[in-house]
Amino acid sequence: MRALATTAVLALGLALPALNAAGAVEGKLVLYTSQPNTDAQQTIDAFKAKYPKVEISFVRDGTPRVMAKLRAEIEAGAPQADVLLIADAVTMEGLKKEGRLLAHDKADVSAFPAGVHDPAKMWFATKLITTGIVYNTKAALKPESWLDLAKPEAKGQLAMPSPLNSGAAMIHTITLTGNLPGGWSFYEELKKNGALAAGANGDILRQVATGEKLYGMIVDFMPIREKAKGAPVEFVFPKEGVSAVSEPVAILKSSKNPEAAKAFVDFLISKDGQELALKQGYVSAHPDVALPAGYPARGAIKLMPFDAAKALADEPAARKRFSAIFEG
Repeated sequence: MRALATTAVLALGLALPALNAAGAVEGKLVLYTSQPNTDAQQTIDAFKAKYPKVEISFVRDGTPRVMAKLRAEIEAGAPQADVLLIADAVTMEGLKKEGRLLAHDKADVSAFPAGVHDPAKMWFATKLITTGIVYNTKAALKPESWLDLAKPEAKGQLAMPSPLNSGAAMIHTITLTGNLPGGWSFYEELKKNGALAAGANGDILRQVATGEKLYGMIVDFMPIREKAKGAPVEFVFPKEGVSAVSEPVAILKSSKNPEAAKAFVDFLISKDGQELALKQGYVSAHPDVALPAGYPARGAIKLMPFDAAKALADEPAARKRFSAIFEG
């Protein structure tokens, strides 16, 4: 009995640190994010419901401005952010290459398919925001393929964000040129067909919804939401597949509270965190979470292969090539 009691005490003693560690997640946590303000606040509120002892604050702006702020702080030797939640994995790959990110080796990614998260567990996808085709319902041509945008029916009627000004658009461009049979000739054909490469996603939607343009390249959730409100638009996931940005989350190596930062990452990639992404109207990165209203079945959306590390290396050449086509 004494031996059994001793064994039980030892077992309990070994278990206590883990329990204490889980319950001791507390202190200040600073999040830098490109999420819309409402989404960022909802995310923080949901996290704090599970970890009430963590005092979390956030700085919100577009990814380029968030990164400019972080870069300035790094240069000054005083980075303030613990966690980064931004639009694209290519930016994360740049920070990873510089040695700025902290690996979260114990993060549970078993439910996700390979290729969704960084293999070294330095960044983790939280959503899948795809780019496809939006068209005005009065358009005669109902596109099903990316190649349809180069047809005579679409001449002078296509608007798209420029990859020279948008990280998501750059990922889209690199993805398409790396997967479509013609590669860069696809963009050369679009230019010949009078495509306009300028403006953000919101402006693309406005142009197509008003009939100023009949077709656009755009992120999925905008036209799907506006169609539900009565806008005369349709969104297409082209048959060749779509590109996607994953709104990844990562922990900075300079974090002053790495345990709370890891808890935040764990929450975002948990089933509860992924269900929150669905409630916010996005496609969750978790394969078992349903899609928002207005989307097809998950199996009907084909994602084109994308390598964030290769994209980081290819970006300067892609930027130069696109500029030569559309601005040369």
